Amino acid sequence: MTAGAARDHRGVHGGTEPRHDRAHERGRDHEQDAEQGPQHGAAQDDLDAPWPRGISRQATMRISDVLRALGQEFPSVSHSKLRFLEEQGLIEPVRTPSGYRQYSQADVERLRFVLTEQRDSYMPLKVIKERLAAMDADPDSAEHPAPRLAGTGSPARRRWSAQAVADAAGVTEEFVQNLAQAGLLPASGGTFGSGAVEVARIAGALAEFGIEPRHLRSYRTAADRQVTLVDQVVAPLRSQHASAARGRAASMASDMGELFTRLHAAWVRQGIDDLG
Repeated sequence: MTAGAARDHRGVHGGTEPRHDRAHERGRDHEQDAEQGPQHGAAQDDLDAPWPRGISRQATMRISDVLRALGQEFPSVSHSKLRFLEEQGLIEPVRTPSGYRQYSQADVERLRFVLTEQRDSYMPLKVIKERLAAMDADPDSAEHPAPRLAGTGSPARRRWSAQAVADAAGVTEEFVQNLAQAGLLPASGGTFGSGAVEVARIAGALAEFGIEPRHLRSYRTAADRQVTLVDQVVAPLRSQHASAARGRAASMASDMGELFTRLHAAWVRQGIDDLG
Protein backbone atom coordinates (compact mmCIF):
# COMPACT_ATOMS: atom_id res chain seq x y z
CA MET A 1 0.00 0.00 0.00
CA THR A 2 1.35 3.45 -0.93
CA ALA A 3 1.73 6.22 1.60
CA GLY A 4 -1.10 8.13 -0.05
CA ALA A 5 -3.35 5.09 0.05
CA ALA A 6 -2.47 4.53 3.70
CA ARG A 7 -3.43 8.09 4.53
CA ASP A 8 -6.73 7.65 2.70
CA HIS A 9 -7.30 4.39 4.51
CA ARG A 10 -6.69 6.04 7.90
CA GLY A 11 -9.06 8.80 6.92
CA VAL A 12 -11.85 6.24 6.67
CA HIS A 13 -11.02 3.75 9.38
CA GLY A 14 -8.18 5.23 11.39
CA GLY A 15 -7.67 8.04 13.88
CA THR A 16 -8.88 10.89 11.65
CA GLU A 17 -12.68 11.06 11.74
CA PRO A 18 -14.28 11.91 8.36
CA ARG A 19 -16.00 15.29 8.19
CA HIS A 20 -19.39 13.86 7.32
CA ASP A 21 -19.20 11.47 10.27
CA ARG A 22 -18.42 14.32 12.64
CA ALA A 23 -21.38 16.30 11.30
CA HIS A 24 -23.56 13.25 11.76
CA GLU A 25 -22.43 12.88 15.35
CA ARG A 26 -23.04 16.57 16.07
CA GLY A 27 -26.53 16.27 14.60
CA ARG A 28 -27.19 13.20 16.74
CA ASP A 29 -25.91 15.00 19.83
CA HIS A 30 -28.18 17.94 19.04
CA GLU A 31 -31.18 15.61 18.77
CA GLN A 32 -30.28 14.04 22.11
CA ASP A 33 -30.01 17.49 23.71
CA ALA A 34 -33.43 18.43 22.37
CA GLU A 35 -34.94 15.20 23.69
CA GLN A 36 -33.40 15.60 27.14
CA GLY A 37 -34.79 19.14 27.61
CA PRO A 38 -33.74 21.50 30.41
CA GLN A 39 -30.54 19.65 31.29
CA HIS A 40 -28.91 20.72 28.01
CA GLY A 41 -29.23 24.48 27.65
CA ALA A 42 -33.01 24.81 27.72
CA ALA A 43 -32.78 27.27 30.60
CA GLN A 44 -30.76 29.68 28.46
CA ASP A 45 -33.07 29.09 25.50
CA ASP A 46 -36.04 30.03 27.69
CA LEU A 47 -34.35 33.31 28.61
CA ASP A 48 -34.11 34.13 24.91
CA ALA A 49 -37.59 32.88 24.06
CA PRO A 50 -40.41 35.16 22.91
CA TRP A 51 -43.65 35.66 24.85
CA PRO A 52 -44.94 33.67 26.64
CA ARG A 53 -42.07 32.27 28.67
CA GLY A 54 -42.27 29.30 30.99
CA ILE A 55 -44.62 27.36 28.72
CA SER A 56 -43.66 24.32 26.69
CA ARG A 57 -42.43 24.99 23.16
CA GLN A 58 -42.34 21.33 22.23
CA ALA A 59 -44.51 20.99 19.13
CA THR A 60 -46.68 17.98 19.89
CA MET A 61 -50.18 19.29 19.06
CA ARG A 62 -51.92 18.78 15.75
CA ILE A 63 -54.18 21.46 14.31
CA SER A 64 -57.21 19.48 15.52
CA ASP A 65 -55.79 19.56 19.05
CA VAL A 66 -55.42 23.35 18.83
CA LEU A 67 -58.99 23.78 17.61
CA ARG A 68 -60.21 21.60 20.47
CA ALA A 69 -58.22 23.63 23.00
CA LEU A 70 -59.51 26.98 21.72
CA GLY A 71 -62.95 25.96 20.49
CA GLN A 72 -64.83 26.52 23.75
CA GLU A 73 -63.60 30.09 24.09
CA PHE A 74 -63.61 30.85 20.34
CA PRO A 75 -66.35 28.74 18.71
CA SER A 76 -65.77 30.26 15.27
CA VAL A 77 -62.06 29.42 15.06
CA SER A 78 -61.32 27.12 12.13
CA HIS A 79 -58.55 25.45 10.17
CA SER A 80 -58.65 28.28 7.64
CA LYS A 81 -58.40 30.91 10.37
CA LEU A 82 -55.28 29.31 11.84
CA ARG A 83 -53.67 28.98 8.43
CA PHE A 84 -54.43 32.62 7.65
CA LEU A 85 -52.87 33.77 10.94
CA GLU A 86 -49.82 31.71 10.02
CA GLU A 87 -49.62 33.41 6.62
CA GLN A 88 -49.72 36.78 8.38
CA GLY A 89 -46.71 35.81 10.51
CA LEU A 90 -48.60 35.75 13.81
CA ILE A 91 -47.87 32.09 14.48
CA GLU A 92 -45.13 29.74 13.24
CA PRO A 93 -46.04 26.08 13.68
CA VAL A 94 -43.41 23.42 13.11
CA ARG A 95 -43.70 21.40 9.91
CA THR A 96 -43.15 17.67 10.04
CA PRO A 97 -41.18 15.96 7.21
CA SER A 98 -44.53 15.02 5.66
CA GLY A 99 -45.72 18.65 5.76
CA TYR A 100 -48.16 18.51 8.68
CA ARG A 101 -48.34 21.44 11.09
CA GLN A 102 -47.57 20.86 14.76
CA TYR A 103 -48.07 23.39 17.55
CA SER A 104 -46.81 23.86 21.09
CA GLN A 105 -48.60 25.09 24.19
CA ALA A 106 -46.80 28.43 23.71
CA ASP A 107 -48.22 28.63 20.18
CA VAL A 108 -51.71 28.10 21.58
CA GLU A 109 -51.24 30.95 24.06
CA ARG A 110 -50.14 33.29 21.27
CA LEU A 111 -53.18 32.28 19.26
CA ARG A 112 -55.39 32.88 22.28
CA PHE A 113 -53.95 36.39 22.61
CA VAL A 114 -54.53 37.18 18.91
CA LEU A 115 -58.10 35.88 18.92
CA THR A 116 -58.93 37.70 22.16
CA GLU A 117 -57.64 41.02 20.83
CA GLN A 118 -59.68 40.58 17.66
CA ARG A 119 -62.85 39.60 19.50
CA ASP A 120 -62.78 41.97 22.46
CA SER A 121 -60.91 45.00 21.10
CA TYR A 122 -61.58 44.70 17.34
CA MET A 123 -57.86 45.24 16.95
CA PRO A 124 -56.46 44.96 13.40
CA LEU A 125 -53.95 42.18 12.81
CA LYS A 126 -51.24 44.71 11.99
CA VAL A 127 -51.59 46.26 15.44
CA ILE A 128 -51.76 42.85 17.12
CA LYS A 129 -48.58 41.82 15.33
CA GLU A 130 -46.84 44.99 16.53
CA ARG A 131 -47.92 44.33 20.10
CA LEU A 132 -46.69 40.75 19.94
CA ALA A 133 -43.34 42.04 18.71
CA ALA A 134 -43.16 44.39 21.70
CA MET A 135 -44.07 41.52 24.02
CA ASP A 136 -41.36 39.36 22.44
CA ALA A 137 -38.82 42.13 23.01
CA ASP A 138 -39.68 42.27 26.71
CA PRO A 139 -41.48 39.02 27.62
CA ASP A 140 -41.25 39.64 31.37
CA SER A 141 -43.05 42.99 31.44
CA ALA A 142 -45.83 43.13 34.01
CA GLU A 143 -47.96 44.97 31.46
CA HIS A 144 -48.31 41.87 29.29
CA PRO A 145 -51.29 39.53 29.78
CA ALA A 146 -50.58 36.45 31.85
CA PRO A 147 -50.76 33.31 29.69
CA ARG A 148 -53.27 30.64 30.58
CA LEU A 149 -52.46 27.10 29.53
CA ALA A 150 -55.04 25.68 27.17
CA GLY A 151 -57.34 23.25 28.90
CA THR A 152 -56.49 24.55 32.38
CA GLY A 153 -58.11 27.04 34.66
CA SER A 154 -61.79 27.84 34.64
CA PRO A 155 -63.40 27.23 31.25
CA ALA A 156 -64.53 30.23 29.26
CA ARG A 157 -68.20 31.07 29.82
CA ARG A 158 -69.99 30.85 26.49
CA ARG A 159 -73.45 31.91 27.69
CA TRP A 160 -74.25 34.26 30.56
CA SER A 161 -77.35 34.57 32.71
CA ALA A 162 -78.76 38.03 33.36
CA GLN A 163 -77.44 37.89 36.91
CA ALA A 164 -73.97 36.85 35.75
CA VAL A 165 -73.87 39.77 33.28
CA ALA A 166 -75.04 42.13 36.02
CA ASP A 167 -72.39 40.93 38.47
CA ALA A 168 -69.58 41.22 35.92
CA ALA A 169 -70.69 44.66 34.67
CA GLY A 170 -71.45 46.15 38.10
CA VAL A 171 -75.14 46.82 37.36
CA THR A 172 -78.40 45.34 38.56
CA GLU A 173 -80.13 42.36 37.01
CA GLU A 174 -83.15 44.59 36.37
CA PHE A 175 -80.96 46.94 34.33
CA VAL A 176 -79.70 44.02 32.23
CA GLN A 177 -83.29 42.92 31.61
CA ASN A 178 -84.20 46.46 30.55
CA LEU A 179 -81.32 46.43 28.06
CA ALA A 180 -82.55 43.13 26.67
CA GLN A 181 -86.12 44.42 26.37
CA ALA A 182 -84.83 47.45 24.49
CA GLY A 183 -83.13 45.12 21.99
CA LEU A 184 -79.63 46.12 23.09
CA LEU A 185 -78.66 42.68 24.38
CA PRO A 186 -79.78 39.86 22.08
CA ALA A 187 -80.71 36.86 24.20
CA SER A 188 -81.03 33.20 23.38
CA GLY A 189 -82.99 31.04 25.76
CA GLY A 190 -82.72 33.72 28.43
CA THR A 191 -78.91 33.82 28.27
CA PHE A 192 -76.41 36.19 26.68
CA GLY A 193 -73.07 36.08 24.90
CA SER A 194 -69.86 37.31 26.51
CA GLY A 195 -70.13 40.64 24.66
CA ALA A 196 -73.16 41.49 26.79
CA VAL A 197 -70.92 42.30 29.74
CA GLU A 198 -69.16 45.17 27.96
CA VAL A 199 -72.45 46.55 26.62
CA ALA A 200 -74.00 46.46 30.08
CA ARG A 201 -70.93 48.08 31.63
CA ILE A 202 -70.93 50.98 29.14
CA ALA A 203 -74.71 51.40 29.28
CA GLY A 204 -74.48 51.44 33.08
CA ALA A 205 -71.91 54.25 32.95
CA LEU A 206 -74.14 56.23 30.57
CA ALA A 207 -77.11 55.69 32.90
CA GLU A 208 -75.29 57.78 35.50
CA PHE A 209 -75.77 60.73 33.11
CA GLY A 210 -79.46 59.98 32.69
CA ILE A 211 -79.12 58.05 29.42
CA GLU A 212 -81.68 55.26 29.49
CA PRO A 213 -81.69 52.05 27.43
CA ARG A 214 -84.42 53.39 25.15
CA HIS A 215 -82.11 56.25 24.18
CA LEU A 216 -79.56 53.76 22.85
CA ARG A 217 -81.80 51.97 20.35
CA SER A 218 -80.70 54.14 17.44
CA TYR A 219 -77.05 53.33 18.20
CA ARG A 220 -77.82 49.63 18.12
CA THR A 221 -79.64 50.04 14.80
CA ALA A 222 -76.66 51.93 13.34
CA ALA A 223 -74.29 49.21 14.53
CA ASP A 224 -76.44 46.52 12.91
CA ARG A 225 -76.34 48.43 9.62
CA GLN A 226 -72.55 48.61 9.80
CA VAL A 227 -72.36 44.87 10.38
CA THR A 228 -74.61 44.31 7.37
CA LEU A 229 -72.33 46.49 5.24
CA VAL A 230 -69.25 44.59 6.38
CA ASP A 231 -70.99 41.32 5.59
CA GLN A 232 -71.73 42.50 2.05
CA VAL A 233 -68.06 43.36 1.51
CA VAL A 234 -66.59 40.09 2.79
CA ALA A 235 -69.33 37.72 1.56
CA PRO A 236 -67.59 37.00 -1.80
CA LEU A 237 -64.42 35.93 0.01
CA ARG A 238 -66.26 33.95 2.66
CA SER A 239 -68.12 31.98 0.01
CA GLN A 240 -64.92 30.74 -1.61
CA HIS A 241 -63.71 27.22 -0.90
CA ALA A 242 -60.09 28.28 -0.41
CA SER A 243 -59.26 28.33 3.30
CA ALA A 244 -56.98 31.35 2.84
CA ALA A 245 -59.87 33.34 1.36
CA ARG A 246 -62.15 32.55 4.29
CA GLY A 247 -59.42 33.47 6.74
CA ARG A 248 -58.87 36.77 4.94
CA ALA A 249 -62.61 37.44 5.11
CA ALA A 250 -62.55 37.09 8.89
CA SER A 251 -59.55 39.40 9.15
CA MET A 252 -61.11 42.00 6.84
CA ALA A 253 -64.32 41.97 8.86
CA SER A 254 -62.36 42.58 12.06
CA ASP A 255 -60.36 45.42 10.51
CA MET A 256 -63.47 47.08 9.08
CA GLY A 257 -65.22 46.83 12.42
CA GLU A 258 -62.31 48.65 14.06
CA LEU A 259 -62.40 51.38 11.40
CA PHE A 260 -66.15 51.87 11.83
CA THR A 261 -65.64 52.17 15.58
CA ARG A 262 -62.90 54.76 15.16
CA LEU A 263 -64.96 56.71 12.60
CA HIS A 264 -67.94 56.84 14.94
CA ALA A 265 -65.71 57.96 17.80
CA ALA A 266 -64.19 60.68 15.61
CA TRP A 267 -67.61 62.03 14.67
CA VAL A 268 -68.76 62.05 18.28
CA ARG A 269 -65.60 63.85 19.43
CA GLN A 270 -65.95 66.37 16.63
CA GLY A 271 -69.57 67.01 17.55
CA ILE A 272 -68.72 67.43 21.23
CA ASP A 273 -65.98 69.89 20.34
CA ASP A 274 -68.48 71.89 18.27
CA LEU A 275 -70.72 72.27 21.32
CA GLY A 276 -68.16 74.80 22.59
